[in-house]
Amino acid sequence: MITGLVGGLFISLPGAVPLYADGSIIDKVYHPYVQLLEKEIEYRLRYQDDDDPELDDQQRHKLGLGQSLSDRVFAEIYLIGKNTPDSDFELSAVEAELKLQLTEQGEYNNDWGMLFELEREKDENIWEASTALIALHEWSRWIGTANLSLAYEWGNDIDNELETGLATQLRYRYSQAVEPALEVYFSEDTQGLGPVLTGVQRLGGRRKLLWEFGVILGLDNSTADASWKFNIEYEY
Repeated sequence: MITGLVGGLFISLPGAVPLYADGSIIDKVYHPYVQLLEKEIEYRLRYQDDDDPELDDQQRHKLGLGQSLSDRVFAEIYLIGKNTPDSDFELSAVEAELKLQLTEQGEYNNDWGMLFELEREKDENIWEASTALIALHEWSRWIGTANLSLAYEWGNDIDNELETGLATQLRYRYSQAVEPALEVYFSEDTQGLGPVLTGVQRLGGRRKLLWEFGVILGLDNSTADASWKFNIEYEY
């Protein structure tokens, strides 16, 4: 199921050539939907566990505040922090994000969206601009989502480079409170897959709490043996 969805993504981007760069892409698999008048506060944590001290005990924190600008456009600003065994927590970057819902839900065989991001490192002259094509397909109680991204990094403190990445999720709608999923991530220096649990707790009115917890297991030497991820969103 997910293979067909991913294959459709590549077919829809003729001439796209994978040009990867360093760095883990393990984060969040985006859905293409935008809700009118939606606002959210979001926190994400990724923690790496590995025998290699260069990869072990690395933490990445992401705090975001966002809201919909229309029924098709959602904008969010993130503060990104990190800490390692050799350094305390520090704010490392700021990111702006814009998501566009391209099609109505159920209008076509797949639901489509686009994601645009601009990130600036705090203490180094490094910029990154990226875009991702989002596709979602439903089969009965199964939902397959794929994010195919293209990013460009530049600045005085980095070699300019182009990179691509692929993040996919296959989720089973067991219940609204708990939905098991499998996620896969691929780029030049990230190859991983693992189980994830997601859920929604409705709090009345427009308010709801969305959570996600899982572990992505590395499939090569450049990916941490285990990347634990925890995401929580409060929508209102």
